[in-house]
Amino acid sequence: MHVGMGVAFQNPENALSDAEVWNQEVAIAVEAEDLGFDSLWTVEHHFTDYTMCPDPVQLLTYLAGRTKHIQLGTGVIVLPWHDPMRVAEQITLLDNLSGGRMILGIGRGLARVEYEGFGVDMNTSRERFVEMADCILTGLEQGYLEYDGELIKQPRRDLRPAPQRSFKGRTFAAAVSPESMPIMAKLGIGLLVIPQKPWSVVEEDFRIYNEVYRAENGSEPPAPLCGGFCFVDESADRAEEMAYQYIGGYYGTVLKHYEFGEAPHDGVSGYEFYTNITKYIGRHGKASAAEDFVKLMPYGTPEQVLEKLEVIRQKIGMAAFFPNFVYAGMSYSEGRRNMNLFADKVMPELKTWEAPPVGLAAVTA
Repeated sequence: MHVGMGVAFQNPENALSDAEVWNQEVAIAVEAEDLGFDSLWTVEHHFTDYTMCPDPVQLLTYLAGRTKHIQLGTGVIVLPWHDPMRVAEQITLLDNLSGGRMILGIGRGLARVEYEGFGVDMNTSRERFVEMADCILTGLEQGYLEYDGELIKQPRRDLRPAPQRSFKGRTFAAAVSPESMPIMAKLGIGLLVIPQKPWSVVEEDFRIYNEVYRAENGSEPPAPLCGGFCFVDESADRAEEMAYQYIGGYYGTVLKHYEFGEAPHDGVSGYEFYTNITKYIGRHGKASAAEDFVKLMPYGTPEQVLEKLEVIRQKIGMAAFFPNFVYAGMSYSEGRRNMNLFADKVMPELKTWEAPPVGLAAVTA
């Protein structure tokens, strides 16, 4: 199995300077290759202390220059906030510079503060995402962008430097709502999964996705990739205590950034699913919702983490796992201990698990 690592750049309540967070997490990211991780991942967010990486491709381009072999994943680029030509150029430039090490992850975003900050109407996000994805992914295969959609108008222009390798089989999308599953399947995109819903719901999502993917593409879908938040310790008791403190704390940052307590998605087209999260929190309370989230994540002793990852593997058949090790204000010394123990005691076993290839190997296999 492919094993990666995520870096989140969280700074809850501005406890540190932003520069200190960046210095520490970039240093950790640079260490990943020597520790044996197969890929590095980061996600796009703006304006708040939730995740301070406004340009994942720029960061990964820097990391490409600091590394030799590790693959570079965007988990995700939020397409509706951008111009399609600029996104496509960034992608092909990074892939050329890194020798094909990029794994492309895309999404549509759901934070009101971010949509308003970019002056983009959230009601158009789903349609904008579909047109953007179609325009960019088609362009990466044919070497030029040309599109005449309802929202996206792109005159024909070549991509330079030209794409050297296909992105089919190494493009994935974050999809949480049930309505997103057939959309990603029709686009021929794999799924990026962060456990956050009951497994029975996830299994139904995958049933729909797999059915539509086979009908639309005439082939089997790529195996999904799985992210998340991991806490590993030699002590089961300490691991559980720290998981509820930090993974539960991360969920608190989710509630704050996405304003789920304030029903920001009520009446917004394409976000009907997310109003259910607000209702769920209203019924059960924030603490209970955080507890449910923690229970889905792999924490515990190395043996317990492997057991939980085996459950996830059985549920979704993932080809890769790329956890975050530092989040929710965790000290960087604790985060490094967490990462190093995972690399020493969990990752070697994970890499023996049979799984489909990831990244460029999935394209050329």
